[in-house]
Amino acid sequence: MLYLGLAIFSSAMVSTIMRLGEEKIKNNMGMFVSNYIVCALLSLIFMGGKNLFVADSGMVTVLLLGVISGILYLASFVLLQLNIRKNGVVLSATFMKLGVLIPTIMAIVIFHERPKILQILGILLAIAAIIMIHFEKEDAGKANYKILLIMLMVGSGFTDAMANIYDKLGSSGLKNHYLFFTFVMAAVCAFVLWIKEKQSLSIWDVICGICIGIPNYFSSRFLLGALHSIAAVIVYPVYSVVTIVVISLLSFLLFKERLSKKKMVAIGMIFGSLILLNVV
Repeated sequence: MLYLGLAIFSSAMVSTIMRLGEEKIKNNMGMFVSNYIVCALLSLIFMGGKNLFVADSGMVTVLLLGVISGILYLASFVLLQLNIRKNGVVLSATFMKLGVLIPTIMAIVIFHERPKILQILGILLAIAAIIMIHFEKEDAGKANYKILLIMLMVGSGFTDAMANIYDKLGSSGLKNHYLFFTFVMAAVCAFVLWIKEKQSLSIWDVICGICIGIPNYFSSRFLLGALHSIAAVIVYPVYSVVTIVVISLLSFLLFKERLSKKKMVAIGMIFGSLILLNVV
């Protein structure tokens, strides 16, 4: 449970730091290059001097899943940007958060995790809370490119699911190698896009990337730790909805954003879902 709590806090810090630096960041791709480089360096540090390519039968799995995960990391970000331009922030945020359905369903169908009836109700209540927080009725008709929204939901969901896939198929002793190759691949992809778009790089892009990279690395590390001890059908819904609550509270405290009645009701639904999930 400690790892899940730390993963939630780290994930919320990523969003909060991005919000704090949004006026300073001139180009997102340059910032993401810095972010992923920091994540890769932290992975190296936690390897404790081990070789990058060790003589282990699981090394091929580490490389393969790391490369796929790194590509998905950046692909999800690009899809989010594209959806924001085409479909607006509200619908994009809603479908990105609904991506939690993918790893939850995968855990049940592929990895044969069997949630109890009350836990299933908790998952459904958590999903309803996500929709309630992000979705506005008047935005329903603004989806000009619905296929992009579906792609965002699926892409975001599979990105999150990679941690559980590695937990089930990979070697626990090589998790730092997995994280290293994930973030190196994401950095390479971001660097290629940065060069292709011929964007400049400011000192603030680098500083914000470094500040974001630290909690970003630990959110991935702690999520892996949580999945090793708690069922994925519990971890993913809790990770998603509690992160929303923490971000909302931090926005209220730091940015003086008011919590609407609808958000307050949704937060109450989230706490109800946690009770049903046997977490609190």
